[in-house]
Amino acid sequence: MAMGARRQPLYDQLVDILIEKIDHEFRAGDLMPSERELSERYGLSRTTVRLALQELERLGLVIRQHGRGTFVADRSAQTNLGQAYSFTEQMRSLGRVPETTIIEFCEVEADKNQAEHMGVRIGERLFKLKRLRSADGIPMMVERSYLPVRKFLTLRRPMVEHKPLYDVIEQDFQEQIRVAEEEFFASIVRPADARLLEIAEDSPVLDLIRTTYNVSNEIVEYTLSVARADQFKYKVLHKRAE
Repeated sequence: MAMGARRQPLYDQLVDILIEKIDHEFRAGDLMPSERELSERYGLSRTTVRLALQELERLGLVIRQHGRGTFVADRSAQTNLGQAYSFTEQMRSLGRVPETTIIEFCEVEADKNQAEHMGVRIGERLFKLKRLRSADGIPMMVERSYLPVRKFLTLRRPMVEHKPLYDVIEQDFQEQIRVAEEEFFASIVRPADARLLEIAEDSPVLDLIRTTYNVSNEIVEYTLSVARADQFKYKVLHKRAE
């Protein structure tokens, strides 16, 4: 395609070309051509090329590593929203090594938002569990989970350090999980989460809200997650009623 052949910013035209190549020629982890190579290949200034790469990074299609270059992002971490979700199990099924780092474990008082979403009173005691979820050493997601203290009175930090949260809920507290509702939407990362996820501020992320119910239809978990847009994609399976 001839650059400048249509009334569209040059960097935007280059973005379209590179997206086409990412979709059909490159694979996850491939090293993209350097700014100099792209500049010479398409007859563009380095500034124009840099703007295009910045846009691809904002879209979560590439990862720019200082001193190393620009790499095609791995978007293979696919979650089927129609199935029960476990980060640990999902990563293992993809052949990746999951890791969880507990950043915070404490008791808090439910604020208005938490009370409304969890069906508890404002001020009711909740356990707050903040975790960084990684795979193959790459930070993937920051999770903030809230559980009602009255249902998990003996919950302690070591219990969730060595065991998946859902296993603790079901095996240690005999709270059988019936269903988990999850909604998600695109957002821009907050500075604190950007540092944990090792991405640039103002990067795109997926915000997820999960509400988990037991067999008595009581809420046993309310989780707010922030996932890297360059590492996650979500799939929904629609089945036609018979």
